[in-house]
Amino acid sequence: MNFGINTYLFSSPFTNESVSWFPKFKEWGFDFVEIAVEEPANIDPEFVRKALDEAGLECRSVCAATGPGRDLRGNRKEQVTSLEYVHQLIDIAPILGSKLVAGPIYSSVGRANLYPENIKRRQWDTVVSNLRKLTDYAAEKGVKLAIEPLNRYETDFINTCDQALKLIEAVGSEVLMVHLDSFHMNVEEKDPALAIRKAGPKLALLHASGSDRGTPGGDQINWDRIFAALDHIHYRGDIVIESFTPDVKVIAKAASIWRQVEPSKESIAVEGLKFLRSLAF
Repeated sequence: MNFGINTYLFSSPFTNESVSWFPKFKEWGFDFVEIAVEEPANIDPEFVRKALDEAGLECRSVCAATGPGRDLRGNRKEQVTSLEYVHQLIDIAPILGSKLVAGPIYSSVGRANLYPENIKRRQWDTVVSNLRKLTDYAAEKGVKLAIEPLNRYETDFINTCDQALKLIEAVGSEVLMVHLDSFHMNVEEKDPALAIRKAGPKLALLHASGSDRGTPGGDQINWDRIFAALDHIHYRGDIVIESFTPDVKVIAKAASIWRQVEPSKESIAVEGLKFLRSLAF
């Protein structure tokens, strides 16, 4: 099992200058970095890959940032913008050394409304159609996509593992996987451990975050049951710490981080990794 750190905790947006954190991530004991690529134009993928190699790290997943204007169920312009953005991430991922693009790529984060059933059906069909285009392209590039259910305050579209699996079945592509997050599961799932079991071999990535978006382990999540479920499905994939502090202003606003829940971002990384490794089988 490999343990990584999402760059949102330290840098937003991620740029070429952000690679200065890589040696510190290695020093803290992380196996890899999950790079949140908010604007592909902000980075030179080959430069970032070189920095990863020099630090002795991998990039095992690229995190999609689908803010306003990037929406596979939006108007035509938003759909095209989102398709082009995810295409860029699929192109960038192998250069960085990654075979996975993950996140809520189906819709803009923060879009949450109560729609009539006929509109919901139309949105669903639109997303399925667009995801088929993206999975066809990803398959050509040897990249997998993983869709992340978010809590009800961040999306009305995919909140649970069951919904994600239903969408994957509708798209019908082997390269479309599930990306689960302990924070979102703690809000939306009846039983997060059961959600992991349901995901089974379709689980491509697990984000580890405290129930308050802080340090994994210093919260109310039943991590023993989470890891027992991972053991049950023989998960040997990646676990990424994705937590936030008010220090990174852009992501703090997007994730509603209004107070300092932990002493520092460094403590989240170091203590979180120590805790997660203590549970690993």
